[in-house]
Amino acid sequence: MRHRLSCHTGIPNSLYLDMSSLDIAATPLMRRDETVQVSLLLAFTGGYLDAYTWIVHGVMANAQTANLVLLWVHGTAGEWAQAFHFFPPMFAFTVGVIVAAGLRRATGDRASAISTLIEIVLLVVIGILHNRLPDLAGTFGISFVAAMQMVIFTKVEGGVYSSVMITGNLRHAIEGMFVVFSGQFGPLRRSAILAALCVAFGAGAAVGAYATKGIPDLVLGLPVIALLIVLFRCEVRPYEASS
Repeated sequence: MRHRLSCHTGIPNSLYLDMSSLDIAATPLMRRDETVQVSLLLAFTGGYLDAYTWIVHGVMANAQTANLVLLWVHGTAGEWAQAFHFFPPMFAFTVGVIVAAGLRRATGDRASAISTLIEIVLLVVIGILHNRLPDLAGTFGISFVAAMQMVIFTKVEGGVYSSVMITGNLRHAIEGMFVVFSGQFGPLRRSAILAALCVAFGAGAAVGAYATKGIPDLVLGLPVIALLIVLFRCEVRPYEASS
């Protein structure tokens, strides 16, 4: 079979086509749950729920460090009734991590969409049961949701981050900017993304605090909407990392 030759290189045009096809096939696809848009929505939700649980229940849904510290602050003072108040969210967080880990192992790439759907259903149930079982529904349910989100959504554009707390994000953002100011611009985009996640988390906390006081009966509606958008974006066609 004869091949047409390129007038510049003498290489068959069909070989160029084959190489081009290989380049396209080798282009990595960005995971749908690792896009910046998804991570920003999740960070907003994380801050929102933390503000809600702190104002309504006096515990943190996401930051189990704070719950553990406050448990022992009250415990060492002999205030065991108050200390025990911080145990349910830590227990729920533990259960949520175990369930999310099992879900990820069982469903693979579908874990992000399935876990988001579970989170949405749980938040709707919590909103319905909140007036009847405020402590059980609020502290246990939301900490369970936070744990699932933390375990399933761990990367943005291939780099590790957290959507339920900002300590690690803030540290890496500052370290990256230090490198940038030293004259190496490689970490600039990642530092900007991590800084944006910190801002989104803070914005979520601010909106959550306002909504908790202003619209208490509908307060969980906003995180449900945010998670619905996340669910949609996890189900759409994946973006190419190079686009």
